[in-house]
Amino acid sequence: MRLDKYLKLTRLIKRRTIANEACDAGRVLVNGKEARASLAVKEGDIIEINLGSRPLKAKVLKVSEHITKEDAPTHYQLLD
Repeated sequence: MRLDKYLKLTRLIKRRTIANEACDAGRVLVNGKEARASLAVKEGDIIEINLGSRPLKAKVLKVSEHITKEDAPTHYQLLD
């Protein structure tokens, strides 16, 4: 699954266009490297999002095409 779509479906970023723009601006890292919006996300990847005042770091636990609002938090684990 594409990175921008994953960020939107898991609700780590509210809109896909914002996720796309964040990737283009170099504000999203996957496994320590700048990531394009088209990068394929895999289980075990570490995603770092540098939007706003506090950076967010999450580990991908599951990748699924259809995610409900209630199931979204089970697809990632927030890291410190």
